[in-house]
Amino acid sequence: MHNKFSLVLLGSLLATGSPLAFAAPDWAKVSKRDIHVFHAGATPIEWVTKKSDHSGTAGLKKGESCVGCHEEKGGLNFDFKRLADKTFEPVGAPKTMSFPVTVQAAYDKENLYMRLTFKAPADAAANAPREDAGPKHEIKAAIMLAGNKTPQAAQLGCWAACHADVRSMPGADAKKKKYVSNANVAGGVFYDYIQWKSGEGGKGATQIDGHVAAERVNKGGTALIKADGENKGGVYTVTFTRKLSGGEGDLALAEGQVIPFGVAIHTDKTIYRFHHVSLGYTLGLGADGDIKASKQ
Repeated sequence: MHNKFSLVLLGSLLATGSPLAFAAPDWAKVSKRDIHVFHAGATPIEWVTKKSDHSGTAGLKKGESCVGCHEEKGGLNFDFKRLADKTFEPVGAPKTMSFPVTVQAAYDKENLYMRLTFKAPADAAANAPREDAGPKHEIKAAIMLAGNKTPQAAQLGCWAACHADVRSMPGADAKKKKYVSNANVAGGVFYDYIQWKSGEGGKGATQIDGHVAAERVNKGGTALIKADGENKGGVYTVTFTRKLSGGEGDLALAEGQVIPFGVAIHTDKTIYRFHHVSLGYTLGLGADGDIKASKQ
């Protein structure tokens, strides 16, 4: 099966010297790094940072990262049976608790390019909520880039936006969206958020260029040029092309920076927290990082 869904600007614009024009990298020459995403269940930032719940809080206080503790021999050393328990996932955990995502990154003087490749499981928890209106997106793939003042972002990845009182958490407000405590976009306390949504059966693909601050906002960003998704036999390749600069809610990027980031993949038409997420990694633009972007 080979379905390709793409959000592409008009070819005439890209061929005329428009400032939107760009040259995509030769991905065959860009280094790869596998990271594992996993179903975290109802483990918000309050759980992660509470000593009586999470023994890793002592390491976090010393400046250690989640990756430094939990990534081992190319995989994750979690007790997945425990994470699948009703304590952590009251509606029932998916059969596939973790899977690898191959990450590649490149940049030039104007744009950042990031590519995610993964085989998507189709075995979400039976009681997980699905889309109930509009296109039913079989797959959603997102990247969150952390502002430079977002608390513990280099250690925790996206967890600073995941709280016990947001929708789909047990007993929480069904309308409350993800947020960052003491958010301040101008002050660098936020996440820049981009997402590709597949549509259903190869139709209705869309993209989001937003941010997470006092709440998640799924619009307003101007940095994302396009998001492409391709499915070859169940293996998805999702490519983001993003300007280094942008408007409000778009993190300003430049060579020499190291940016904390996280990845989230929704499969099987799930929504809200019923996704597989990465730990916190770093992206280096001409600098050392867990993912080192190739200069074009």
